[in-house]
Amino acid sequence: MKPALQTGQVNRVRGWLLAEAPESIWQARLQRAFLGWIRFSGNPLAIVGLTIVVALILLAVFAPWIAPHYPAPQNLDSRLLPPSADHWFGTDELGRDTFTRIVHGSRITLFMVVLVALIAAPIGLIVGTISGYLGGWVDLVLMRVTDIFLSFPSLILALAFVAALGPGIENAIIAISLTAWPPIARLARAETLTVRSSDYISAIILQGAPAWRIVALHVAPMCLSSVVVRITLNMAGIILTAAGLGFIGLGAQPPSPEWGAMLSTGRLYLFEQWWLTAMPGTAILIVSLAFNLFGDGLRDVLDPRNQ
Repeated sequence: MKPALQTGQVNRVRGWLLAEAPESIWQARLQRAFLGWIRFSGNPLAIVGLTIVVALILLAVFAPWIAPHYPAPQNLDSRLLPPSADHWFGTDELGRDTFTRIVHGSRITLFMVVLVALIAAPIGLIVGTISGYLGGWVDLVLMRVTDIFLSFPSLILALAFVAALGPGIENAIIAISLTAWPPIARLARAETLTVRSSDYISAIILQGAPAWRIVALHVAPMCLSSVVVRITLNMAGIILTAAGLGFIGLGAQPPSPEWGAMLSTGRLYLFEQWWLTAMPGTAILIVSLAFNLFGDGLRDVLDPRNQ
């Protein structure tokens, strides 16, 4: 009787979530989330990407318990050992466990990605919505500034900012953020130009609402889903840029176990000790691919044309 009862409860919940006429705003929101999950779960590659991203988060959170060794202490008696049962990914030139350093390096990668997203997305959203809604000379000035940033390759521009600010993970985050917001601003402006001509915006204007209130409460939320998708897809580029800065010594500084810095050190032993570059390089590849797959699935869910 219990399995039948549980099945009946599941069917009732599913029927409530798929009701044609929601009875409350919470039911409508849960219904939308449920339908979005159904659409997202129909994409196997998106599920793979989400699984890897969740695994990265868990790896970063529980790194001290997952890693079998400490990432910084040196042990010259165990230097350049190949992968084995004691050291799954081998050891580096200072005898440090490579698997441990990659696990702890996931914290640095996730920290940089999250902070860049939290800095670049609001800047791009604010610039794009203000430019698209106000138009005129404001649009002209903001978009020309955006074009200046877009005219340089992101890595080259990040190198210029880091060279001016100085090496370090904090300065690398600022530099990458300054190169990541222009595409978001362009996208938000395009979305705003479409929303601006909507009937409900005209009704709000007739009610006497100020421009800042319209932009903040009615225009920006309509652009938010597109911005979330774009920043998710950009995370692969953010990871590669961060790794590139670390590779040339302008990102996280030793002895931080940053993946790009590990690649830089491992290239000196590329032909004899292949694991020093293969392991962090594979980590960068897998995580970058995961964010791309996850972003593609998220785009299918949040794109209004697919609703």
